[in-house]
Amino acid sequence: MDVQHDEAGRRFFIALPDGSEAQLLYKGEGKTLSFFRTYVPESSREKGLADKLVTAGFRYAQAHNLKIIPACSYVALTYLPRHSEFQPLVKE
Repeated sequence: MDVQHDEAGRRFFIALPDGSEAQLLYKGEGKTLSFFRTYVPESSREKGLADKLVTAGFRYAQAHNLKIIPACSYVALTYLPRHSEFQPLVKE
């Protein structure tokens, strides 16, 4: 399952076999993105999809010299402690 980026919709998403989607939603202003919601349908949880989505978001930010505001609790409390390599991208 590949992560896709919908720039117009300001989201990263994974299309799931049942027709639903896992998503990372963001807002952007200038050189900053705010990751404000991560959603994975209950039937697809515990498969690492949220991790894949947020990694794609951070890699996008890294490639475009953007800073991240981790407004989503998953990003701030679960993802970043596990992925310290992306900590320099977090806006202080």
